[in-house]
Amino acid sequence: MVAAPLPLHTDVQTLYLDHHSWLLGWLRKRLGSAADAADLAHDAFLRLIVKPAPRGFASEGEARGYLRTMAQGMCINLWHRREIEQAWLDTLAGYPLAFAPSAERQAIVLEALHEIGTLLLGAPPKAARAFLLSSVCEMSAQEVAADLGVSTRMVRKYVAQVMLRCMQAQASQTVTGLLQDS
Repeated sequence: MVAAPLPLHTDVQTLYLDHHSWLLGWLRKRLGSAADAADLAHDAFLRLIVKPAPRGFASEGEARGYLRTMAQGMCINLWHRREIEQAWLDTLAGYPLAFAPSAERQAIVLEALHEIGTLLLGAPPKAARAFLLSSVCEMSAQEVAADLGVSTRMVRKYVAQVMLRCMQAQASQTVTGLLQDS
């Protein structure tokens, strides 16, 4: 039995050879940093190895469009991570050196902040804001409702929605960890 020919650019090696330098240049212009561009270009092709594109690309433009869309998402994630890291560093700067958490504790907190930030980015904006105002700012449901222009019942619904997302993410991580351990 003879295999059907694969569409153009189904294999990552060909995609890499044909588009890596273009993607690197696009990222360099977008990020303003050759090192960040190289890291993200590398990560983009690693993602394609782990999770290949759903189908091959019929043209150069289609392949570049796919890579650009993926790289744009990676840029947004990078900027988001840096905003969170800067906010954490600003918070730490307010602590006297004697009370600052250990480097290990700082890394754990930063990773947790990244995970929560990712969850909040995936939540509806009002739900994310309600969760932050009630949890982080310790505002009452009435205060949050006034801020958002919704009822207190809606505030409770928003907060529950985000908490459910957090619990689902934690459960998913637990299951993944158990599967890896077995």
